[in-house]
Amino acid sequence: MKHSPLLQFGLVLACVTGVILGASPADAQVAKASAGGLAGEIRDASGVPQLGATVEILSETPGSTLTRQFLTNTKGLFRSETLAPGFYTVRVTLAGFLPTLEKHVNVAANLTTVLKIRLESMFASLDELRRPPVNGASDPDEWKWVLRSAAGMRPVLQWTDSEDGESTTAIVMDRPNPRPHALVEMTNGARRPGSVSNIGAAPGTEFAYDQRIDQSNRIVFAGQVTYGEDAPAGGLAATWLPTGSAETGPASTIVLREAKLGSTGLVFRGARIDQGATLALGERTVLRVGGEYVLVGAGSSAWSLRPRVKFESRVTTNWYIDAVYAALPVGVATADSLAADITGAPQPNALKTALEQLDEFPALLFRNGRPVLEDGRHEEIAAERKFGMRSVLQLAAFHDDDSHVALFGRGNNLPSAEYFQDFYSGGFAYDGGSSHSWGSRVALREKIRDDLELTTIYAFSGALVPAAELDGPLREVLQTRPTHSVAAKIATRIPKTGTKLTTSYKWISDPALSRVDAYGESVYGLSPYLQVEIRQPLPRFALGRWEANAECDNMLAQGYVQMNTREGQALLVPAFRSFRGGVSVQF
Repeated sequence: MKHSPLLQFGLVLACVTGVILGASPADAQVAKASAGGLAGEIRDASGVPQLGATVEILSETPGSTLTRQFLTNTKGLFRSETLAPGFYTVRVTLAGFLPTLEKHVNVAANLTTVLKIRLESMFASLDELRRPPVNGASDPDEWKWVLRSAAGMRPVLQWTDSEDGESTTAIVMDRPNPRPHALVEMTNGARRPGSVSNIGAAPGTEFAYDQRIDQSNRIVFAGQVTYGEDAPAGGLAATWLPTGSAETGPASTIVLREAKLGSTGLVFRGARIDQGATLALGERTVLRVGGEYVLVGAGSSAWSLRPRVKFESRVTTNWYIDAVYAALPVGVATADSLAADITGAPQPNALKTALEQLDEFPALLFRNGRPVLEDGRHEEIAAERKFGMRSVLQLAAFHDDDSHVALFGRGNNLPSAEYFQDFYSGGFAYDGGSSHSWGSRVALREKIRDDLELTTIYAFSGALVPAAELDGPLREVLQTRPTHSVAAKIATRIPKTGTKLTTSYKWISDPALSRVDAYGESVYGLSPYLQVEIRQPLPRFALGRWEANAECDNMLAQGYVQMNTREGQALLVPAFRSFRGGVSVQF
């Protein structure tokens, strides 16, 4: 008896869930080995240690009910060990003093985060409350500098408690690094087909702004405008983060796009609404859910609902299991939220992620004169093995079920009922029909040095390729064929100049017209053939941090396929050779 791929995927997911939920009690020792700690010092405004202050530690992880309570000793100190890595809220109360609340305290694995908290007297006058607290006495000798981590981290200290004589590595949270609040980029060129810059050589300006509403609640705005009297284009995006982070809380995004497509007056308009959330199922399992509604049109419109689910679980200290169900294509910003970054790398910049939201629209296609959207489903089971803090090996098996595969190319005098053509460049988007395939992926991500990272990927999946004889409409002469691909990506930072260089190359065994493992390309930031990105920090000469950047996809113009069909002559381009460069300022 045959079952559908989705049913088979559900059965596998149920089996994996049963294995995970039935893990042995020894996992408690595993969690303890990778746990962090939280310690602190409670003083009044004049710097006097406070004995008997009540300290409550509350987990901010969605779904977690962890609460711990401590009393400070004669030196005003408290310590909590074996906390799961994540964000916590610390509440301090003491008779005669105003309650104090510290939110978003980050506890990292195998580190003890140290807080310095000053209490204000309940009987102080309003003027005294408005004055900054008096600096306490200088730190005792047991605080000393011993190590500085990577450039993106706070200085690491060593704290020796005289009562037990133990030494603990700690991160001091009293002066957190400020994050950038605004980003402005002046560029020339488009990221990919369907970008806000609908002309490849059109100059444009884009911006992003991070607006804090309160201590944790914030909204990130982004926008882009492309200049030109004949082909103006623009977009606006806004992302609301109620907890301040898309990794640990919900995120709501709305995007609006509009672009003129030609001298005939045809205008592309699009709207996208996205909602995502993270749910913690115990201390070892996370469920990431979300979905988006997309409405796109040029004259007449098409819409789609695009759900996504990712189930992540830590089976042992170094083994992880992931199960994914996502709509295709997967955008860059969505892939960042779906990918489990267990190598300790920093999370994506919220400003740049907001800008990438502008381009996360599925391609608009025509079929029999009616608009349709690029659409597909991706189902995946993956196991990840972590080697120390620098390497991750992934083994994945997946199934792709595409109902409308977007093909891109160039051609003239093609029927407009089937080819959605760009008036200015001669390029077109075409509905390649359906494609169904099973595939597998082996990926190794290794951080060789702090400034050098290597990613290697082998993928085997189906792709649309031309058949032997081309005597009918293009859609009828395409077939899905199992295809091999091998890719390597190197990201490095040159120490003296600060130049950030990312280069990758993906080899494909057949003349594929569609992407091989499109989901894996999105997660690992790859494109077919040679891809180069350079970011060069500029000397400070005005407000903010300036940077010059250049991105080139398919630099060698590989993979182009010339086809003659009954509908006309067309050049199919699985990956356009494109260039995008400019300057940006972040402040």
